Amino acid sequence: MLLGDVIRDLTDEHSAAGALVALGDLSLLARIETARAAYCETAGAYAANAVARFADGAGDEDWLDLMNVMERTRDPAGVCLQRMIEWSLKRDVAPPSSSCSCQHGH
Repeated sequence: MLLGDVIRDLTDEHSAAGALVALGDLSLLARIETARAAYCETAGAYAANAVARFADGAGDEDWLDLMNVMERTRDPAGVCLQRMIEWSLKRDVAPPSSSCSCQHGH
């Protein structure tokens, strides 16, 4: 799996679901579900936005840690996606209103 392809495919919910499930981390999937609902986003949109937030806000130490982990794995794209989402989940706070007027059925 190539990172650019993974990030691009996050805009397609079916592909995003596959990429997130392929990470094999049920806890991460549950946390994404909670966060995406709070932000009225689909899981794929949340993941894509998490990657963008990492790219925009991660510091040098975050990037260095990411590069070190990617060097030591057989799935650098998966590890990168997982780390970027984890980074964003730690920093995201639910919006003040718990009501959501989006059309995603939650």
